[in-house]
Amino acid sequence: MLWIIIFLVSMTVAVALFAYLVSRISKFNMMKSLLPKKKIWKILCSMGIILLPTALLSYLWSPTNGVVVLIHLGVIWLLCDLVGWMIQKKKPYHGKCYFAGVTALVTTFAVLSCGWYLAHHVWQTDYIVKTDKNVNGLRIVQFADSHVGTTFHADGFAKHMEAIQALQPDVVLITGDFVDDSTTREDMIASCAALGTLHPTYGVYFSFGNHDKGYYGEAHRGYNAEDLIDELEKNGVHVLQDEVELIRDEYYIIGRQDYSEEQAGNGRKDMDALLQGLDPQKYMIVMDHQPHDYENQQGKVDLVLSGHTHGGQFFPITYVGEWIGENDRTYGFEEREKSDFIVTSGISDWEIKFKTGCKSEYVVIDIE
Repeated sequence: MLWIIIFLVSMTVAVALFAYLVSRISKFNMMKSLLPKKKIWKILCSMGIILLPTALLSYLWSPTNGVVVLIHLGVIWLLCDLVGWMIQKKKPYHGKCYFAGVTALVTTFAVLSCGWYLAHHVWQTDYIVKTDKNVNGLRIVQFADSHVGTTFHADGFAKHMEAIQALQPDVVLITGDFVDDSTTREDMIASCAALGTLHPTYGVYFSFGNHDKGYYGEAHRGYNAEDLIDELEKNGVHVLQDEVELIRDEYYIIGRQDYSEEQAGNGRKDMDALLQGLDPQKYMIVMDHQPHDYENQQGKVDLVLSGHTHGGQFFPITYVGEWIGENDRTYGFEEREKSDFIVTSGISDWEIKFKTGCKSEYVVIDIE
C-alpha cells in the first residue's frame, strides 16, 4: 500500500511539474522566435522539448530515472522562478535574458551530477561500538542494498569485495537486498562467486531483504529464492532465516526474516522467540534489513544492523520514512536502552541512479 501511495503521489507531482515546465519554455527569448505563433502549436512544441529528453533518459536508464530527472528539474525551476520573482519585486529587471530558467537548468545538472557521483562512488564509514560484556574485539564489515545491476554489475561488485577483504574483517554481514528483480541470473551467480573470494575469520552471513526473493516470480528474472540460496551457500555464505549462529563462543549472529514476510502474511519469528534459550552474557548482533522493529529489540540485544532506507535517498524528503512511521531510523548510529542501532545507506541503489540526500557506503564496525 505504501508503494502504491508513493507511486500515485510521484506521478501526480510529475504531471503537475511537467505542465509547469511546458509553460516555462516560451520564456526563453530564443524560444519565442522559434516556437509557432498559434497557442496550441506552441504548447505542443513545448511539450515535445520536455518529453524528448525525458523519453531518451527513460530508454537509456529506466522510466523511473526519467521521472526522477523531470521532478528535480521542475522543483528546482519552480524555486528559481520564486527567487527570481522576489528579486524582481526588490529590484526590477527589464532585460531579455530569462535568468531563472538558465539558473534552473544549470542547477539541476549540477545537483544530479553530484547525485550520480554519490550513488556510484562507494565510501567506507567507520563506527566504534563499546560494550560492557566480557568479549574480545570483533571487526565487522556490513553492507546492504547492492541491488546488483543498478550502479554496478558483478565485475564492479567484485572490486568492492576486494576492498572489503583488504580490511581483514573478522566477519562480513550482508543485511539484505543483495539482488533485485532486475538483477540477471548471470549477475547473481557471478556476484555470489565474488562473495566466495572473501575470507573473513568467522565467515560471511546473509539475511534477506524485501527484494531478494523477487516480487514478480521466477520467470521475471530467471531464478528464485532457492536458486539464490544455493549460489550463496555454494560460495561459503551462511544464510540465516530467523536463525542464530554462535561464533567464538562470544557473539551470537541473529539473522531475521525480512519485515516484508510479515506484511505478506508469511510471518516471521518475533524477537523474544529468537532470543529464547540464548545466553544473555554473550554479545548479540541482529541482522534485520528494515529498521522497523526497534521497540521489540531495544534493551534485549546489543547491536542491530539494517539497510533498506538508502539513507533517505533524496533531499529534502530524506526522513519521510520516519515521519510516516515506516522506519524507526533513516541513517547512522543510535543508542536506545543500551542497544546500539546502525542503518547503512547501502553500497548501491534500487533502480534510481542518483542519491542527493546521502552517499553509497559499506560499514566497518569495531566492537570493543
